[in-house]
Amino acid sequence: MDVLIQLFVGLHIIGIAALLGGFLTQMKAMGQGTARFVPAMLHGALTMLVTGVVLVGLNQADDQTVDNIKIGVKLALLVVILGLVYVKRDEEKVDKGLFGLVGLLTTANVFIAVLWT
Repeated sequence: MDVLIQLFVGLHIIGIAALLGGFLTQMKAMGQGTARFVPAMLHGALTMLVTGVVLVGLNQADDQTVDNIKIGVKLALLVVILGLVYVKRDEEKVDKGLFGLVGLLTTANVFIAVLWT
């Protein structure tokens, strides 16, 4: 079971990397007002959602403790991120504030995962 959990942790990190990497590649465009949500951001957010749900299930099946409040906060942030990216995915330009919010929420999600114990 540990190998399966670690596999999904790795896939979850790949999702985070796709979402945050997509944001970081658009930082220069954000400064110019031409940033857009790239497909990698949507796919990364979806990967995070699926692997996160699987990780919670696997950890509970393995009788490990799961901090449901932490998972709930992370899920709420991810749903907001996913909603924004999904709705605005076809637009040529995204408002700087909205684009920055996605980056901020993604970064907050990473820090919650690492620092909340």
